[in-house]
Formats: sequence, structure tokens, C-alpha cells
Amino acid sequence: MGKTPRKVTPAAAVKPKAMIRAMILCIPAELPREALTAHQLDRNFGVRGTLSPRFWASTALHRWQHRQMISLRKGRPASCAGGPAKLLDLDGMLQAAAMGAGIRHQLFSRVVHGTRNAVPWHVYEARHLAAPDTYPWDKAVADFNNQPRVNAIRMHNAATYGAGQIALAEVEMYQAGYMAYQHYSALTAVAGDALITTGGATLAPASAAMADRVTYLEQANRLFAAIDPDQRLLAVAL
Repeated sequence: MGKTPRKVTPAAAVKPKAMIRAMILCIPAELPREALTAHQLDRNFGVRGTLSPRFWASTALHRWQHRQMISLRKGRPASCAGGPAKLLDLDGMLQAAAMGAGIRHQLFSRVVHGTRNAVPWHVYEARHLAAPDTYPWDKAVADFNNQPRVNAIRMHNAATYGAGQIALAEVEMYQAGYMAYQHYSALTAVAGDALITTGGATLAPASAAMADRVTYLEQANRLFAAIDPDQRLLAVAL
């Protein structure tokens, strides 16, 4: 008898996982503040990470309200890892993130001028995952990097340091257009990459594709739009 052919999964059926670097936790009211330290996150939420000063504290924050904040840091604006939603400047975060995104997109447009849209990395990764023997990792990386637009971005990044660099991981979002990238950046500033609700449900993109990322941001934005002002939020870096 001949050997049974190995089943090859179609590339379209393989979805690379989304990268989760920042998670937002909706803290149940009954959970004491002492349970929100970094070493308790795994025990209480199943999350291994560290507290992240992601949120902006309200500019109207009174001194007596400081004890309600988590890891509050001085600054203009003051940053913190979390606290009651009513004491966080979520609107300010949205506006600032959108403004910064607009500037980055203008830079992106100049850097890639004259090049056609690039195929995002997750497409090549999916092809590799579907057939690693016939389409190895190195080939996937080479095919992605050999695109003119990707090379234009890489060349810019090679000559630029710090905040002036363009994230290749966001090329699909950049290509969606100026306004779309602003909305994406603003919503991500508040919602992070994943979210755990007070009921323990986890919201996260189903894959690294932009469409799944947008679905997550839609879900998270609906939750934040209806959030109780006293609901505590906590940002965690993974």
C-alpha cells in the first residue's frame, strides 16, 4: 500500500494569531485594591504581565482622589495604570492619539509615495503556517521584505531613530487611509490589544488580520461607550 498523502491546510484557513502586548482589565467592584498588584494578576485574572501607565488621569483630579488611582505618576498629563473611568481622561487620550496618527500618516504617505500597496505580513505568515515544508519561514520573510513599499519603509526606518519610525506591522492599517488610521490609533490607545470584562470574558482579535482587529475595536468601543463611570480599568503590559 502506498503512503497516505499528508493533508495540507489551505492558506486561507490558517490565521496567524494577533500579537497581544497591551491588555485592559475591567475590575469587578468587589475586588479590593490590594489584589491589583502585578504579582496578583495571574492569580485573579489569569494574566501574566506588569502594570502599565497607559491611561491619562483627569486634569480635574483632586488630591483626595489619588488613592483611587493605580500607579499614579506625576506629569502633564499625569499617567496611571488605572482607576475609576470617571477619573480617567479617555477623551483626551483619543484626541491625542488621533492627532499623532494623523502626523504619522502624513509621513507614511511621503515615505511610500510612488509605490503600490504592500501585501501585509500576516498573509505570508498564513501561507507558511499552511505549508511550512514547501513555503519555509525564510522564504515568507524574504517575499514580504522584497516588496517596494516595504523596502521604502525599511529604508526610512534605517535612517530614522525613535518616534519617527514607521511600524511595518501597521502597514495594512496605514493603507486603509488617513481617517481610518486615525480612528484605529485612537481606539487602540484606549482599548489596547485585548480586554477582559468584569464577567471574565476576553475580547481579542481573532487573528492578525486588520478585519479581525477592527472587529475587536468595534466590540471594545461599544463597551467603553456604555461603561459605568465608577467602573475601574487597569492596563497591563504583557
